[in-house]
Amino acid sequence: MKKLFALIIAGAAVVACAATVPVSASNFPDPARDQASASGTQTAVFAGGCFWGVEAVFEQLNGVSDVVSGYAGGSRQTARYEAVGTGTTGHAESVKITYDPARVSYGQLLKVFFAVAHDPTEVNRQGPDEGTQYRSAIFYGNDDQKAVAEAYVQQLNGAKVFKRPIATKITALDGFYPAEGYHQNFLVRNPTYPYIVANDLPKLRALKAEFPQLLKATTASTKK
Repeated sequence: MKKLFALIIAGAAVVACAATVPVSASNFPDPARDQASASGTQTAVFAGGCFWGVEAVFEQLNGVSDVVSGYAGGSRQTARYEAVGTGTTGHAESVKITYDPARVSYGQLLKVFFAVAHDPTEVNRQGPDEGTQYRSAIFYGNDDQKAVAEAYVQQLNGAKVFKRPIATKITALDGFYPAEGYHQNFLVRNPTYPYIVANDLPKLRALKAEFPQLLKATTASTKK
């Protein structure tokens, strides 16, 4: 498991990292359908492999006030790292994003999710991590989110944005359970950790290069 090893073979890590950003984000289409007339603070829950990097990506976005790493898809009783790591609990490593839809839309969050946060064509894996807990998933909180997510997946598949079909599961959110404290803000606290350097920092570079208009002012000003 990734947290048990401090060192990663450099060559294998580079290959794994390259697979997480499969297409140029600059050519990535905007969602044709977006969330309708949302107001007030909203939340979105996505799963895209290891939550360390996914959390760090969404923390950069203007309009996002909080991102929490956690578990979704299973029960409260099994929402702990040791159990989730067995791949038998139904949980996926996920992030809960709190955002202002007047500043960043649900569709824009989905665009970042598919374009740079992970590889949505992978089945039960991301990079060096394998198992159902690393699956690609959107856990929708209401019918509007479901409709936007389904329409966008259909749009991306129809446009053949990826060389393979999107494997992302779109599932109703039954519950989100925050992960242990040592997982929160892991990238910020451990920027030189080998796994982070190989698999997650390239995602941040891609985000800052391709979507500067979506970044918080402090992030955009320091993107180089």
